[in-house]
Amino acid sequence: MTINGWIQVALFCATVLALVRPLGGYMTRVFKGERTLLSPMLGPIETGLYRLAGIDTRSEQSWLGYGLAMLTFHALGFAALYGLLRLQDVLPLNPAGQAAVAPDLAFNTAASFVTNTNWQNYGGESTLSYLSQMLGLTHQNFLSAATGIALALALVRGFSRASARTVGSFWVDLTRCTLYVLLPICVLYTLVLVSQGIPQTLGASIQATTLEGTTQTIAVGPVASQVAIKMLGTNGGGFFNANAAHPFENPTALSNFFQMVSIFVLGAAMTNVFGRMVGDERQGWAILGAMGVLFLAGVLVTYASEAAGSSVLNGMGFTGGNMEGKELRFGIVASALFAVVTTAASCGAVNAMHDSFTALGGLIPMINMQLGEIIVGGVGAGLYGMLVFVIVAIFVAGLMVGRTPEYLGKKIESREVKMAMLAILCLPLMMLGFTALATVVAAGLAGPANAGPHGFSEILYAFTSAAANNGSAFGGLSGNTPFYNTTLAIGMLVGRFFVIIPALAIAGALAAKKTVPASAGTLPTHGVLFIGMLVGVILIVGGLTFFPSLALGPIVEHLAGTAGQTFATGG
Repeated sequence: MTINGWIQVALFCATVLALVRPLGGYMTRVFKGERTLLSPMLGPIETGLYRLAGIDTRSEQSWLGYGLAMLTFHALGFAALYGLLRLQDVLPLNPAGQAAVAPDLAFNTAASFVTNTNWQNYGGESTLSYLSQMLGLTHQNFLSAATGIALALALVRGFSRASARTVGSFWVDLTRCTLYVLLPICVLYTLVLVSQGIPQTLGASIQATTLEGTTQTIAVGPVASQVAIKMLGTNGGGFFNANAAHPFENPTALSNFFQMVSIFVLGAAMTNVFGRMVGDERQGWAILGAMGVLFLAGVLVTYASEAAGSSVLNGMGFTGGNMEGKELRFGIVASALFAVVTTAASCGAVNAMHDSFTALGGLIPMINMQLGEIIVGGVGAGLYGMLVFVIVAIFVAGLMVGRTPEYLGKKIESREVKMAMLAILCLPLMMLGFTALATVVAAGLAGPANAGPHGFSEILYAFTSAAANNGSAFGGLSGNTPFYNTTLAIGMLVGRFFVIIPALAIAGALAAKKTVPASAGTLPTHGVLFIGMLVGVILIVGGLTFFPSLALGPIVEHLAGTAGQTFATGG
């Protein structure tokens, strides 16, 4: 580790923190329906969309109606994307003549992008047409991200309202988020990325002659626009197979920095939205503080492990850290920081191959996902995931002092705690259950490229990434098979919607409650004590749930001294 490396980490953190409050204030005004700088231009478009769809902005929904609207919307989106992928060979904007996507791969891809996961069992430049990339994937990148923010707003309203039967309108929240937040930022962001050298064209692939005199096909396309929303919306799906390690997706150190900031900025700003909407910004800063503690701990371990390399590499004379699988233009610190950012934020984009990280370096991204990706997390999803843990932490605190737990004036009772635990436990069920299945059936054992602990880690990482709706992978797993396409898709769908429904149920229950005035026995939830307790509960719950599985994978690799044999095993 170097001073220069820590300066880069500090600059990243400072930039994100500087954007939290202004962006949080803007988003709060948008979601409250207040006038903003963009209202004169976008207001008529918003009104026209409501009239076209027959939506009454004054009519709100109960938590059940909100959830049914969301599920119906995404079921139709899933069907549309699946059909587009299956028919892309006969549809326009296919200059490379890409064939129709196979049924199991189309099912996996549709589930992936509808759930904001963006797991890819294919190479984008060699599988999908421009129409599939733009109309199918980029379209879902916007809508799945907007859905996450909308659902977080519903839960926030549950805390901010009293004796209410509604939690907002899904259609209004979805429209405002897309129109006023995601689209304007992505238009400007796309232009910035183009200035860094990322292609944005509908032209066919370029034929180039190499120095050896052979012909090389260079894939291009509408890349910058997809990169913008894949980062800002914490989607992560790459236009190219190499994702953000590809020079056409992430060409410079500056574009790399912009992409890391954009992954975190909306999720971090949502904590400020939460604080403003409940009437106490300190509550939002406390939640962001807990996220920050976990994030910095992960950066420290990952950066230290990659910078130190391994005894095997150092014994071979490869000193200076583990550079296998990393781009020279980014180096160790930018690769390690990107890995922690992308798995803390449910993004899944990668600028280095996680499969080639050291054992402990690869362990932190896995832990980030197994905790439910509540360290900033996906846009909106990170906030409602963290609030679920807040409910558990408040419940534990109530047990310790022998009084009914309260949070923001709302009594936390058995229904809320049960729903919170249901949301938390569905993730390990998918992650560990499918991992166990894959390690005992032939179709599952055919996937990993490595035997032993690291092969197990490749399988565990895949199902962890799917259920956590992340999308990154240990690249050694061959996942484009009927077994993995199907099981990973199921994991994605459960990991998204089996968390959302309990969260909405909590929102409805809280909104209906009366507000209880604070008393001398009320636990302050905006200070260092609460931050420490929240972090402790997250680690305890995560440790009890996942430590047995982790011990079989990366930790065994580290203790056995095999992780450093990257040239032989790939990880």
